Amino acid sequence: MARIMSIDYGSVKSGIAVTDPLQLIVNGLDTVPTSNLLAYLKDYFGREKVEKLVVGYPRHADGTPTALVAQIEKFVKEVQKHFKEIEVDFQDELLTSKQAKEIILATHKKKKRRDKNLVDKVSAILILQEYLKHY
Repeated sequence: MARIMSIDYGSVKSGIAVTDPLQLIVNGLDTVPTSNLLAYLKDYFGREKVEKLVVGYPRHADGTPTALVAQIEKFVKEVQKHFKEIEVDFQDELLTSKQAKEIILATHKKKKRRDKNLVDKVSAILILQEYLKHY
């Protein structure tokens, strides 16, 4: 089997999470500048077998897509152009950042809570865990 990766795409930085090869365990992988995200994926996919990419799909509380969706869709087209063998799917990410902050507050010491990259990484974990529930 191959891994499944998720991305919490942001306009400035993006959180990344990945499953183990058996797709049982989700781990936070990294937070990278969004401008370097495609290069990061090229490097990672060259080292690890990934069969699916799950990208968080941000919506407002009323269900309408946020302004970030246009950038996400453009990024996904670029990914599909470079990695035709990797399936791309979307996962609703409503409230994942809020949940991530609550988890970090409950589980990390004060110094670690200041790490803004941690929120993006934990959000990517939550996106992938939710996706796997319905996979």
